[in-house]
Amino acid sequence: MGREWNEAELKERKLIPETAPQGRWERTKARYMGIFDYFTKPAWTELLPPPHPHPLYHRDYTLIIDLDDLLIKSTWDRQHGYRTAKRPGVDYFLAYLSQFYEIVLFTTQNSYTAEPILENLDRYGMYFTYRLYRESTRSTSGHIVKDLSYLNRDLSKVVVLETEPDYVSLHPENAIIIPKWDGSVDRGLVGLIPFLESLAIYKVPDVRPILQAYSGKDIPVEYAKKEAAEKQRHIEEWNKNPKSAPRKNPGIAAMFGIAPPQPASDVPLTYLEQKRREFQQKYLEERDWLLKNKDDLEKLREQDRQAMMGEVPQNLWEMMDRMKAGAPKPGEAGSTVAGPAGSADDDPRRRRVAYLHTVPLLI
Repeated sequence: MGREWNEAELKERKLIPETAPQGRWERTKARYMGIFDYFTKPAWTELLPPPHPHPLYHRDYTLIIDLDDLLIKSTWDRQHGYRTAKRPGVDYFLAYLSQFYEIVLFTTQNSYTAEPILENLDRYGMYFTYRLYRESTRSTSGHIVKDLSYLNRDLSKVVVLETEPDYVSLHPENAIIIPKWDGSVDRGLVGLIPFLESLAIYKVPDVRPILQAYSGKDIPVEYAKKEAAEKQRHIEEWNKNPKSAPRKNPGIAAMFGIAPPQPASDVPLTYLEQKRREFQQKYLEERDWLLKNKDDLEKLREQDRQAMMGEVPQNLWEMMDRMKAGAPKPGEAGSTVAGPAGSADDDPRRRRVAYLHTVPLLI
């Protein structure tokens, strides 16, 4: 146990030779304590697969979002049992920002309690790129934390929305701590959109210094002031531009009413405003597409559910038979992945994915 570290061990422990424990006794102790990693560390050394290489699905930035008291509010009483409310603006928040961010749901709930909620938040699986649950968290000194070093992402491009500071205590520079939602009508999520979209539109090289500059502040209010100041500066610079002066000679086309001159008071949009208008239009097109194809999507969703139910053993004997036979090969009956000769029509799940991919560059 005191042997030198090998490359595989360093990668698994997320260490480099300079920071790894040195000396035979230190290495022995580190390996011995590693026996308890099963109880304290995430289930996987890399929680997310590498970023998607295709430009249609690739996002430069990753947005980590919690569930409880941020997107939803759950309550319990003896009369109604458990009831869950959806925060105002959640649908718009997820749909709009999914154009800029790879959105990852990271909750301390177990999957069997969170999945039914997420099926309603993201009914067609278009907004949450990945979902991480309790087994992806880490325990330090008896406290649960979300260790971002396990994400397999460049942390200079990761933003975390969280209500519990302890959950992000290992990487506070990546976090935006917002108050817990109490179930009342508010604009907490929608108010964050201008700030979050600006990070992606301006393609900031590292989000952490910016997040630290806003730490402890009301981000929607403070950022609105900054954007208003930038807009005022833009107007002043435009007014100094000779092109903005009123035209004394409207031109021949304007005299005949063909192309009236643009009023000097029409200040052009800033770069941020132009991009915001562009992405707002894309959001509206995507929303209209979903409304138009809702019936077809529901049919595909039901087919997906029926296909999964068909894979569940109906009794103990069927389960034992399947265990003896092993997993079906690709392309065989019961396999959820078609073989090389298969098409998208071979499996309802593949048909659903293929149908969703017809959205024209909106997701």
